[in-house]
Amino acid sequence: MEYSEKWGSDIDEAVELALKDLKLTREEVEITVLEQPSRGFFGVGKKLAKVRVERIKPAVEEKPEPVKKPEPAKKAETVKKAEPAAKPERKPRNKKSSDNRNKKNKAKAKTVNIALDDVDIDSLQTVEEHEALTFLKDITEKMGLSLDFSAKVGEDLVYLEMSGQDSRTVIGKRGQTLDAIQYLTSLVVNKDSEKYIKVVVDAENYRAKRQRTLEQLANRLAAKVIKTKKQVRLEPMNPYERKVIHATLQKNPDITTRSEGEEPYRRVVIELKK
Repeated sequence: MEYSEKWGSDIDEAVELALKDLKLTREEVEITVLEQPSRGFFGVGKKLAKVRVERIKPAVEEKPEPVKKPEPAKKAETVKKAEPAAKPERKPRNKKSSDNRNKKNKAKAKTVNIALDDVDIDSLQTVEEHEALTFLKDITEKMGLSLDFSAKVGEDLVYLEMSGQDSRTVIGKRGQTLDAIQYLTSLVVNKDSEKYIKVVVDAENYRAKRQRTLEQLANRLAAKVIKTKKQVRLEPMNPYERKVIHATLQKNPDITTRSEGEEPYRRVVIELKK
């Protein structure tokens, strides 16, 4: 056998399988990558690596060509050194403008998590076309998902709803995929915008359901803290979910809450008031 083509989770695994098939070492073969592996988009559309491993044929010995005598060197011509070109004058940098631009970019880079209580969906206007809709349709199509879309807009808010048979996939574990899509959509909407526009991306009313789940979790854990007299540390959450926990327990006379850690591992601690 002169060559072998194999699939693997990565290139190294595929190569090792082919080497075993040929009973050769890496030094005895030539490796060609036919297909690069891909992790997909948020785990969707993952592809394996494919390689072609071929035995290296022994080289045919060639007769050496006769050595030619070197020609006598020509006298070097005197080259006049060019004078260096004058450097263009730099215009003074507008520090104030630069600082404003940096602040604006930092604001746009934040992951926006908006409480649904702050969104008056009924006051928004339904639209058929919007750059956020175009982006969502494109990105979910590349993920291989089949979904329906609707969009409502206000002065400084865009609310997008997705529904369909692949809704669970686009939500992901505890809404992580949905949050990532919302973040990317927010960047697209605010790319050339003078003022910041809030973006909410929802699927099958997930965000309202998640908010109710968090409220129930907060009350249940608060009762546990009161009973055991021991503090409870929740799993890492995004800013919006931490805000729901804090707000739910804010009026509890026996409980206090605080956040600790650094993003994205920042979490809420529920404990007794001292």
